[in-house]
Amino acid sequence: MNPIKKLFKQTAIYGLATVLPRMLGFLLLPLYTGILATAGYGKVTVIFSWIAIFNVFLAYGMETAFFRFYSGNDDKERVVSTSLISILGTTGVFALIALVFQNTMAGITNIDVGFVRYAIYILVLDAFVIIPFAWLRANEKPMKYAIIKIINVIVNLGLNVFFLLALPDMVAENPDGFFSSMYQPNFEINYIFLSNLIASGVTLVLMLPLYLDCKYAFDKVLWKKMMNYAWPVLVAGIAFTINEVFDKILLERLLPEEIAESQTGMYAACYKLGLFMMLFATAFRMGIEPFFFSHAGTEDPQKAYAQITNYFVVLGSIILLTVVVFADVLKIMFIHDEAFWPAMSIVPLILLASFFLGIYHNLSVWYKVTDKTRYGAFISVIGAIITIGINFIFIPRIGYMASAIATLMAYGTMMVLSYYLGKSHYPVPYNFRKILFYLGVSVLFSAISFYGFNRNLYVGIPLLVLFMGLVYKLENDKLKQVFLRK
Repeated sequence: MNPIKKLFKQTAIYGLATVLPRMLGFLLLPLYTGILATAGYGKVTVIFSWIAIFNVFLAYGMETAFFRFYSGNDDKERVVSTSLISILGTTGVFALIALVFQNTMAGITNIDVGFVRYAIYILVLDAFVIIPFAWLRANEKPMKYAIIKIINVIVNLGLNVFFLLALPDMVAENPDGFFSSMYQPNFEINYIFLSNLIASGVTLVLMLPLYLDCKYAFDKVLWKKMMNYAWPVLVAGIAFTINEVFDKILLERLLPEEIAESQTGMYAACYKLGLFMMLFATAFRMGIEPFFFSHAGTEDPQKAYAQITNYFVVLGSIILLTVVVFADVLKIMFIHDEAFWPAMSIVPLILLASFFLGIYHNLSVWYKVTDKTRYGAFISVIGAIITIGINFIFIPRIGYMASAIATLMAYGTMMVLSYYLGKSHYPVPYNFRKILFYLGVSVLFSAISFYGFNRNLYVGIPLLVLFMGLVYKLENDKLKQVFLRK
């Protein structure tokens, strides 16, 4: 099979598996914004933001290191066992320390200690499946990967609907029935995290065969090599997570107390609409990361990398303009409470920022295949500094718009830095005339539709059709070659 066609096939499956958990945010958004006020949704967002940050620490780059040392290694079993032992050990130490100091963590994060305990348990369960999921990707088992991810989504979504919608109604109809013992009033946020915890536990149970089949042997030399490779990935991961979620934490901290949680909730809800681009970019990254390593030793891999980036930009430009044109339709579908709508002005900025991040992931091939991950850490740290700096300076002045601008500036800077640094270390023949053309036209049409004509569909839809016509005229033959040629 054409390797690029194979990439897109695997990306479609990984995309389903990756998009569905993130789509959970979309599916639950109408439920959460209908049940929780803006302040309550802001509180949930801040807690999940802290979970995302600690997730990176508990993974500490081991997933990417696993790919690097598993590919082409004759003793793959040793790589698996060393990685599993490493994750088990560090996660166990974290669980012990975190539970002992849970009250201190609650004070530092300004989160109720009960929610801190939920977060600790979720983090531990999620850490235990890092290597099993990486193993499935490294062995090109996208269907099994997808099925387990989908089960996680079904369990999480089902429990949220049960606890937040069905259970209160059942108790109201039969106050003395069986389910009354499970119900507590004003317990909505607890139910949200309990649903997540149970879903994570089910996922771990499904992943246990790798733990049970493994012949445990810890290779200290191999582990040191993996850690040397992983630590820059950890630094980059921390910086990435700061760019992705730290703005919600800073909004809650830097805005006046009486509006902080409410403004954070409004921003977080509208930020979700920007996730359409993030979902596409994440799915694409899940497919290309193993592809980068497996094709690094082939003849002229740079040509394939350049083609992949071109296709990403074409598809991403379509998604950008489509979501911007139909932003008000999506707003009504996913955000039922009008109290969240004032933050809709951030949507184009978040979409474009996610697009820049996706392009950055494509450009990052040069430091991954050349084992120069320290450059990735450097670039990510620059992005994090921009994120923190703009948020600290401008949140007190312009509120959540500062967070959206900071996200756009951070990812845009990272994209440009990766390109210029990569030119000297691992030149790839990108067609930047074409990339800039599609990116520029989609941004221009998006600005005209969203800001120039206030999201008027009679203007936006013709612009979208015109852009799709340009893409068809310029890319039709090449896309047919990729998807129709065996």
